[in-house]
Amino acid sequence: MARAGLTTERVTLAGAELADEVGFDRLTMSAVARRLGVKDASLYAHVRGLEELRGRIALLAADEKTVRIAEATAGLAGRDALVAYATAYREYAREHPGRYTATQIPTEIDPELLATARGPRRAIELTYGMLRAYALGEPDLTDAVRLLRSTLHGFVSLEAAGGFAHSRPAEESWSRCLDALHTLLEHWPAEHGSRGEGTTT
Repeated sequence: MARAGLTTERVTLAGAELADEVGFDRLTMSAVARRLGVKDASLYAHVRGLEELRGRIALLAADEKTVRIAEATAGLAGRDALVAYATAYREYAREHPGRYTATQIPTEIDPELLATARGPRRAIELTYGMLRAYALGEPDLTDAVRLLRSTLHGFVSLEAAGGFAHSRPAEESWSRCLDALHTLLEHWPAEHGSRGEGTTT
């Protein structure tokens, strides 16, 4: 029997909050149950197990991050959009480290859930849309998307791990990295720049 007041959404949110506090890799069903003040068995009326819960957290996080980026970049283009996109991305990763991790590691997600999830599709649309302002065609556009994701993920991951111990403030390096990205996107190397039809990331 499902416990009164307990829903799949509430279990997912509790799991997401706990992941932010202790780390996505340390999330357990027992810990979520304790957080909600219920027995472990009560959770299984709402999620089939830890793997499903992890997948639901990943989709929740993808939706939250995408909404934040969409709001930040609305009406902007070029460098302004790039900076707004990157700033929203970084802020989300800082504020929700567990949820952010959920969006970056392979997680088995129920195909039915994934098929109706808006966040992952919208994230792709936003990223490609923002970078199209740099007049890139395929396959360069897909390469640029991968470069952007790699740069942002690398920076925020190293920052979170305390990897920037140099005396130069990380904030100044962040700003210069975005300047460099903008310059590169505006002057994308042509020698590998066939403008044929491409694929997704």
